[in-house]
Amino acid sequence: MRLIDFFDRGVALDPTRTCLKDATVSRSYGDVQRRSYRIANALAAAGFAPGQKAAVYSPNGAVAFECILGIVRGAQVWVPINARNTAGENAYILDNCDVEVLFYHSEFEANVEVFRKDCPKIRSYVCIDRAGADAPFLEDWIAEAPETDPDIPEDRDATISIVSSGGTTGRPKGVVWTHLVWETMIANFFTAMPVGKPPVHLVVAPMTHAAGIVGIILMAAGATQVILPGFDAGKVVTAIETERVTHLFLPPTAIYVLLAHPGLKDHDFSSLDHFIYAAAPMSVDKLKECLDVFGPVMTQSFGQAEAPMLCTFLSPEDHLVIGDPQKEKRLASCGRPTFMTPVAIMDDDGKLMPAGERGEIVVRGNLVMPGYYKNPDATREVSAFGWHHTGDIGFSDEDGFVYIVDRKKDMIISGGFNVYPSEIEQVIWGHPAVQDCAVIGVPDDKWGEAVKAVIELKPGANITADEIIALCKTRLGSVKAPKSVEFWDSLPRSPVGKVRKKDIRETFWKGRERAI
Repeated sequence: MRLIDFFDRGVALDPTRTCLKDATVSRSYGDVQRRSYRIANALAAAGFAPGQKAAVYSPNGAVAFECILGIVRGAQVWVPINARNTAGENAYILDNCDVEVLFYHSEFEANVEVFRKDCPKIRSYVCIDRAGADAPFLEDWIAEAPETDPDIPEDRDATISIVSSGGTTGRPKGVVWTHLVWETMIANFFTAMPVGKPPVHLVVAPMTHAAGIVGIILMAAGATQVILPGFDAGKVVTAIETERVTHLFLPPTAIYVLLAHPGLKDHDFSSLDHFIYAAAPMSVDKLKECLDVFGPVMTQSFGQAEAPMLCTFLSPEDHLVIGDPQKEKRLASCGRPTFMTPVAIMDDDGKLMPAGERGEIVVRGNLVMPGYYKNPDATREVSAFGWHHTGDIGFSDEDGFVYIVDRKKDMIISGGFNVYPSEIEQVIWGHPAVQDCAVIGVPDDKWGEAVKAVIELKPGANITADEIIALCKTRLGSVKAPKSVEFWDSLPRSPVGKVRKKDIRETFWKGRERAI
């Protein structure tokens, strides 16, 4: 199936059902479908052929979502760019991915001027909320376009989107997603999370990443997308209650803030079916708190841009193990492989490891990208031995649950011992005074690298470095306990909410020839 066919399936279920809803716009599936026709036809009339690259540069919003659907409808290639990135970061992505048409919100007019200088391949700009400084207003641009389906046939192996890799360790690479990649992801999603009633999905995190991807997937089931411009804990809990939200995605860092919101337990969360968390490991202690507050709805997936969203899955039922010492350890896992995606653990020589042995998590199947855009060398590097190499270190247990120990590049070697920061972070996250933390290796004349914890406390909370170190020694032993602790007002985060360990490490390794 083409990606747009999944949206059209949602239309067929009920064209009158609300599709997109934000603070200013509310449109039915039928209305959104007709607008996607007009955007696709306007692209064709402007000389943009199938396969050419297009992007949407906007905060979360209904019209931005419509532009994405119009791009996909016209068989152009959607290149997501995050509104929270710097202008320079987005200019690099736009140019690297050969984007030729940009739909943008007037909020970013100044940044568009940067693109006009640094992205010469862009030959058309369209402003989605008013007339731009040198760009037509979307409503004028599509005014004469017909409301008829261009119905462009496409091969399932054709590229339909190019998604940027994380970018926390260097320049992002363009990850090619075909219709087949999307089809496999959607099949994994509904196999793991069957839908019994029309969903209501709350879009809070950037719609250019997981929140938008979940939204597109759920459109196949006729989901209403309730769109917030960004994360605000009070608005999130209110929206869940008033809109009767069934599905929500948030990264762990945002969930920690949500848990600290005053009056959280005064709200009704009974409508939730799946509260999806992903993008980074989550504190087991805070996960238990979530289960107490939100009920048996916590849902974890593990994936990355190169094998998106659903390599493994930890279902709400898998979370119901509290009180069973043999099974409770599963809360630290990211679940078991999904229906259409084999997952294994591999050593550096390409040997698959048995249960309990640590190695790199590898995946294969149609969920895996066909490659990086215009980067065959990087593609070959991550595709050794016929598997995609995730860069994550982990192991599987005897029941097939996969545990992420760390990013391969995050491992600390201290005094000849391998130390995995996520083990230490799990302990620190569990302290009630801690909002978030990052554990890194810092230069040390004796140990080579010394374990250091950098901690962001909850507002008004207090704890000493000695208390943190003692806690870790008690739980993990002296080798893994931090040798030092610093408290920062806030940790640096990427535009999608991940703690930028690279930035934290650079604070301590600056000016040195080696970073290990």
